[in-house]
Amino acid sequence: MRYEGDIYRPPGEWKSYLLQVTIGCSHNACTFCSMYKDKRFRVRAMADILEDIAMARRYYGDVRRVFLCDGDALAMPTGDLLTILGALYGAFPSLEKVTTYAGPRSALDKTPEELTALRRAGLARAYLGVETGSDALLAAIHKGVDAREMLRAGVKLREAGMDLWVMVLIGLAGRGEPSLRHALDTAAMVNEMRPRHLSALTYAPMPGTPLYRDIQAGRFTPVTPREALEETRALLEHLEVDPLHFTSDHPSNYVTLKGSLPQDRPAMLAQIDAALRGERPIRIEPLRTL
Repeated sequence: MRYEGDIYRPPGEWKSYLLQVTIGCSHNACTFCSMYKDKRFRVRAMADILEDIAMARRYYGDVRRVFLCDGDALAMPTGDLLTILGALYGAFPSLEKVTTYAGPRSALDKTPEELTALRRAGLARAYLGVETGSDALLAAIHKGVDAREMLRAGVKLREAGMDLWVMVLIGLAGRGEPSLRHALDTAAMVNEMRPRHLSALTYAPMPGTPLYRDIQAGRFTPVTPREALEETRALLEHLEVDPLHFTSDHPSNYVTLKGSLPQDRPAMLAQIDAALRGERPIRIEPLRTL
């Protein structure tokens, strides 16, 4: 398959055929993120995309899942996405779902009718990087939307019928009281957004990013492992979405958690408490990465 630059995908898409339809991220300004920095965002030529699909058909024979790369396929014109979805489902008889990252601004720019048409054409899941429910923190990390807009983006995707998978970032507020406020604000937004899945990653400093430079300059102090676990606990304790599949199993996390809410909440809280008491090992810093 033909790819330009490094390719990223959610952990759950490890079995998916990765089809690069855009290059880079349409926003690419988040202060904590080191992905796509070597790329300038653009939409690939439709002829190249369709050629890649034909190539994948010859190479793989058939696939059940496809993930659209890079960072925000939803930024493509709706008509182009519908053409790609039609080509994918035409090429692979066993195809069950097509999924993608979705930028909040791109979701806002689509009409409800466009999103519904994409869902009906087979775009089954959208991964939305919410990061935080804090309005001030969204501005500080240059996310490109405020809390009200982020909430509206997630609701639009869900109401279009997509399987909404939200990602949030523990430790993004740094040390002190803002850490707990970030967790509570994030839980409140998720409760309103009502995704089916929530992944909680933990901030790990990435060299070359603006937030990393803030750490070096003493303008930002990362949370300690204990504070990250306490923040995760506060988030988990205040989530009210029912049902919700919760994961905190990314390499950035100090403790691996996975379960369904509300029934698995007590067991996951107990795992965090065991780590806080020193009765369960945590991931060491050299092994943590975003």
